[in-house]
Parts: sequence; C-alpha cells; structure tokens
Amino acid sequence: MAEEKHHHHLFHHHKEEEKPVGYGETTTYGETYTGGDGLGTAYTETTAVEYEKPVEEKPVDYEKEVKHHKHHEHLGELGAIAAGAYALHEKHKAGKDPEHAHKHKIEEEVAAAVAVGAGGYAFHEHHEKKEAKKEEEEAHGKKHHHLF
Repeated sequence: MAEEKHHHHLFHHHKEEEKPVGYGETTTYGETYTGGDGLGTAYTETTAVEYEKPVEEKPVDYEKEVKHHKHHEHLGELGAIAAGAYALHEKHKAGKDPEHAHKHKIEEEVAAAVAVGAGGYAFHEHHEKKEAKKEEEEAHGKKHHHLF
C-alpha cells in the first residue's frame, strides 16, 4: 500500500506575491514522531508550524485616511437619501394600490429601516473622519488650545 501524505495546516499559506501586508521572513518549526501500536503497524507523523516575522509598518497617510472616510460618509448619506426616497415611493404606492397595500407597507418599512442604517453608517464615518483629522494634527504637532 502506498504511503499517504497527510498535511495538517494550521495557517493559510500564500504564494510569494500574495503574502499579506506586514509579514516578511518565514521560520518553520517542526517535529517528527515515529511510533507504532505494538501490533506491527508503524506510522510517522510530522508537525510543522510556520511563523512569519512582522515587517515594519509603513507610515500612516492621514490625508488619504480622511479622504477615505469622507468618501464613505458621502456614500452613507447617498444610501440614506435613496432608501428614504424609496420608502416614500412605497408609501405612495400603498395608497394607490389597495390590493397590494400590505406588500407596499412592508417594503416601505424595510426601506425606512435601511435609510436609518445608512444614516447611522454616515454618522459613524463622519466621526471616523474627525478622528483621522485629529490624529493627523497630533502627528504634525498641532495642538488645540481650549481657552474657555
């Protein structure tokens, strides 16, 4: 019977060009155990674990981060507006189409919930943008002086 190879991977392995950012050299640690059950059956088990040393992080581009959060804030606002408009459209349809009014009411409520969620996301991104601006000012040595 041919010897079968069993691979027990503890981590996902990436090709050289697909390595995640922040990782460099790979170090492999392992051990091999050979044993048997005393009845003539022998086996070999090899365990290998790879550890990657972190590479120094690149400096943070705060301007790019602020731009990113501003873009996402605007997308959240746009989503809230679109979902709100759709909710109003479904409310209008519910009044015009009494045969399917229940369906339109449900769609209206779902659209309203989506609008609230998108608004919350825009609010979240607004605060992330403010935080990124504050980090940028702190990184460049600007300090806020609160006089009152």
